[in-house]
Amino acid sequence: MKVGTDGTLLGAWVPVDGVSAVSLPEKVGTAARVLDVGTGSGLIALMIAQRCPQAQVLGIDIDEAAVRQAEDNFACSPWRDRLKARLCPLQQLAQGEVTGRYDLIVSNPPYFVDSLKNPEVSRRMARHTDSLRYDELLSGSRCLLTDEGTLALILPAETEEAVVRAAAVEGLFPYKITRVRTKESKPVKRVLLAFSMKNRPVEKDELVLIANDNAPRSEAYQRLCRDFYL
Repeated sequence: MKVGTDGTLLGAWVPVDGVSAVSLPEKVGTAARVLDVGTGSGLIALMIAQRCPQAQVLGIDIDEAAVRQAEDNFACSPWRDRLKARLCPLQQLAQGEVTGRYDLIVSNPPYFVDSLKNPEVSRRMARHTDSLRYDELLSGSRCLLTDEGTLALILPAETEEAVVRAAAVEGLFPYKITRVRTKESKPVKRVLLAFSMKNRPVEKDELVLIANDNAPRSEAYQRLCRDFYL
């Protein structure tokens, strides 16, 4: 799996206050737990491990080759002791015996619901909701999330309303929404969503990736991702 803009955006954007043992007195001495659903190469899991020095991060995927790649990438990282990859669908994890819940669940889920299927199996699984529907992602995450936890997703803009409605059914409510445009003149292409079990005021903003044709990245995009790009 290639390193893509969607994964990079989510890994840099996701609110991580709730996975810091320092900021949560009740968690002193206990590492926060993070779950990356559909980890692929492990990109988002690695970014969370970099941002959260106390967190234990598990990346799950249903593609064996992706899990092996994530394991290799984890082993080469400075955070190898806090990262694990597992061949496991979210549905199985949510239905199994839960030995602990997660303070943060992140996912750059499959999203091409009705588009032409990619003939390459691994890419098809990564890009289509056949293997993990949005309702399954939401209900499975709700089962595995701590009471104070966050679920963070990046999705196509056109799915925002439907996913927010489906999340409300599961008792999950957005508290941060960032809509993403490639250029100021272009329509919103992606939406970053952070959900919690608390229904509270929603913080909304927009992010433009390319300010003009002469700059590869906008200042806002550079600020967001400055800790990850060389």
